[in-house]
Amino acid sequence: MREIAKGHYDLVHVQGLHTLLPPMTLRACQRAGIPTVVSFHTGGHSSRFRTAIREPQWRALRPLLRKSNALIAVCAYEVEQFANRLGIDHQRIRLIRNGAEPLPVDDNAREVAAGSPLISSVGRLERYKGHHRLVAAMPALLEMAPDARLVIVGRGRYEKQLRRLVGRFRVERAVTFTSFDIEERAALGALIRSSDIVALMSEYEANPVALMEALALGRKVVVADTSGLTELASDGLATAVPLRAPATELARVLVSVAAASGPGSPPLPTWDNCVDELLRVYAETVSSSG
Repeated sequence: MREIAKGHYDLVHVQGLHTLLPPMTLRACQRAGIPTVVSFHTGGHSSRFRTAIREPQWRALRPLLRKSNALIAVCAYEVEQFANRLGIDHQRIRLIRNGAEPLPVDDNAREVAAGSPLISSVGRLERYKGHHRLVAAMPALLEMAPDARLVIVGRGRYEKQLRRLVGRFRVERAVTFTSFDIEERAALGALIRSSDIVALMSEYEANPVALMEALALGRKVVVADTSGLTELASDGLATAVPLRAPATELARVLVSVAAASGPGSPPLPTWDNCVDELLRVYAETVSSSG
């Protein structure tokens, strides 16, 4: 903060608003007359307390955000939500979606699981990510497709509860848990490429990179009909299921989507596109603040 106070910056870009550091940085920059760019970078959380205080948090940050020179959202849902929360015109918020490029694929990677259909649920093992909804759908799915398999990909504190749920539904033979380190991205790519469906039944997402990478590999995607996930379905990139849909309905959708023809690789923004848009925002911000 001392360096910011000296004012030796043309611009400061603040990523995310979930800790005390971003508002402290914004306040210091604004006092020093340094232009600021803010990316909302919103996400879900399993803590009911943290979820409950989100709205008061946004209201407390409203003066700082309104004074920022540029605001960036990664999906139209964020644009709408923050324009309403801040009481500003939607046009003040720039929409720059995350880049989407195919995962590398290791053709020699070990097979994690085989099934028909093979469904991968990718994300941190947190309750809000919705892996449990897919586990709950497995009994009905196995009645419709006895060879179906679910792979839960990720790590987290909710793993024990998920394993207990798998045991309660007696679907141990049809559910596999796995995870990949950063240097194993090509092995993850092999799993995603072999999957008939990549699913994310999360309670809240903005523009999830994992799904964008799956789409870039030409995979079929099933999501919960909520937040930025709804937008993917509206754009024809995914099939949406109501968040609170019965397990049998989710199972029917999975069977139907798996049987449908593949979407191929749709045109998606790349990370280079994302960087170009950010650089344009930086240039405009510095120019207008000079």
